[in-house]
Amino acid sequence: MPPSARPRSRIQQRNREVILDAALEVFSQHGFRGATLDQIAEVAGLSKPNLLYYFPSKEAVHKALLTGLLDTWLDPLRAMNPGGEPLAEIMAYVRRKLDLARDYPRESRLFAGEILQGAPRMREAIEGDLRDLVDEKARTLRRWMEEGRIARVDPVHLIFSIWALTQHYADFDVQVRAVLGPGHDPFAEAGSFLETLFARLLATGQAPG
Repeated sequence: MPPSARPRSRIQQRNREVILDAALEVFSQHGFRGATLDQIAEVAGLSKPNLLYYFPSKEAVHKALLTGLLDTWLDPLRAMNPGGEPLAEIMAYVRRKLDLARDYPRESRLFAGEILQGAPRMREAIEGDLRDLVDEKARTLRRWMEEGRIARVDPVHLIFSIWALTQHYADFDVQVRAVLGPGHDPFAEAGSFLETLFARLLATGQAPG
């Protein structure tokens, strides 16, 4: 029986988690192409042969990270309730995405790096689970628009704009903090601004039809 098929001991599970956390740090700093197994092993505090016991290649480590990340990334959109009050549901989604950018900046940069490379290790997932979820929520948004509960805008591009305006604060964190200067909380300030922006955009009769 190969190691991957055997039940993991507590130590093996811990080592796997340590390797993945180290890999997240290395990949988010250096990208997939710039990262090496030697760097990941060093950050993890393990030997390279020990690392290779758990993951046979750099690609395997990267894929394991991305597989776990996709669920984390989709959960905030999944939580949008089609039976809820439209504007409140959209504002809550914006807040969840902003919280995700604040709490998981390395994961955000890892995801962005994969997409910028053409998503070679995630294309199937983004053309499957991600697109299916966006289509589902776009139908909900379109229904709310047809019912006159929010203004008419393109629902898919609305979702894109929420992604862009929230993930920016993780992917360009250094730039954001350099421009704002000390004494600012980018995420608190962004939350208030984005709620105002989307509330005005989606208020009935105030957005382009």
